[in-house]
Order: sequence, then structure tokens, then C-alpha cells
Amino acid sequence: MKLISTDEAAERLGVSGRRVRQLIDEGKLAAQYVGGGYVIDETALEGVKVYGKPGRPPSDNGQKKASREALKRKALARWEGEGGKLAPAKKSAKKKGK
Repeated sequence: MKLISTDEAAERLGVSGRRVRQLIDEGKLAAQYVGGGYVIDETALEGVKVYGKPGRPPSDNGQKKASREALKRKALARWEGEGGKLAPAKKSAKKKGK
């Protein structure tokens, strides 16, 4: 029986040390608290299922990209509808200070 640290377990599982401690707290990974930290039997790692990479799941970039493209087409159509000329910038009304 070889005991490993939470950092070594994290490296083997491909997750963060924080995620390993979370798995221990959830009871999904057997560990013992010794001298101010957890130690894990390396055979206990075989029963742990970890999905994906650590961190927040990626957003749907495909939809964001499609929305940006639609906005670009709309802006281009408006620009071409005005004869390909840029409209003058609108000046904001300034408030006079007291």
C-alpha cells in the first residue's frame, strides 16, 4: 500500500488539488487525515471517475460567433444602404455645470 499526497493524486487524475479535497469531502475518494493533510492510497484512485478538465465548462462559442456574424452583416447592410458613407457621429448634449 503506497500513500500519496493530494497534490500527487491531483496530478494523476488530471484535476486540481482543490478538486481532490472536494472528492474526499464528498466521500468519493477514500483518504486519511494525517499530520495536517490528507494521504490517499494510490489504489483508491482507480475507483474515482473524473470528467473533463478542471474549471468552468466552456461556453457555446459557436452561438456567440453566429451572433457576432449576424451583427456584422446587419451593420454592413445599413452602411451600404446609406451609400457606403459613414454617418456623422452624434454629439452628446453636455450639461452646463453650476
